[in-house]
Amino acid sequence: MAQSYNSLAGQRVQRMEALSDGVFAIALTLLILDIKVPVSSLIHSESDLITALCALTPKLLAYFLSFMTIGIFWGGQSVQFQYITKSDRHLHWLNLFFLLFVSTLPFTTAFLSEFITYRTAIFVYWLNILLLGLSLYFHWSYAHKHDFLHGTKEQLFAAHKAIRSRIIIAQSLYAVGALCCFINTYLSISFIIAVQGYYALGIGMRKRSRS
Repeated sequence: MAQSYNSLAGQRVQRMEALSDGVFAIALTLLILDIKVPVSSLIHSESDLITALCALTPKLLAYFLSFMTIGIFWGGQSVQFQYITKSDRHLHWLNLFFLLFVSTLPFTTAFLSEFITYRTAIFVYWLNILLLGLSLYFHWSYAHKHDFLHGTKEQLFAAHKAIRSRIIIAQSLYAVGALCCFINTYLSISFIIAVQGYYALGIGMRKRSRS
């Protein structure tokens, strides 16, 4: 019996997960390459070295910010793959678009670190985070809508509610953080890092699990 290409393509979830882990690993590695050791020929004293090290502060701050960002989104996608057991070519492409925005983070990080006092740099970086959140949301919603998930009805209902709520609330907080740049760009970055710290440490989840 003849089958269409669409019915054959994108059936292996393991391929998506393996590619995702590879892209995340490369993106994490590329982040540090933007930070260069001070040129030794320009260093003639301890004070020169300290001054050069302090000049790296914007790059180190942007590096930490993006390392947290990538870690959180890697964790978010990992949670989805705990439930996703089936796939098709459309879900594969949704995953690829998500990885597209993962792979742009080293660029937006370098852009932010170079122009950290400019609001435009904050908004470019925030746009990257927004697109990451939207693509991850659509990835889960498509899998949920097309019954690509494994689990009981109660488990999937709870997972869908938790994943959907986490993405929406986090993206709302990131937007608030981006708007803080109209006060001060460092305040904006600090706010976003605080949001990331909250989600990375799972403070809210621990409190709910104890109640």
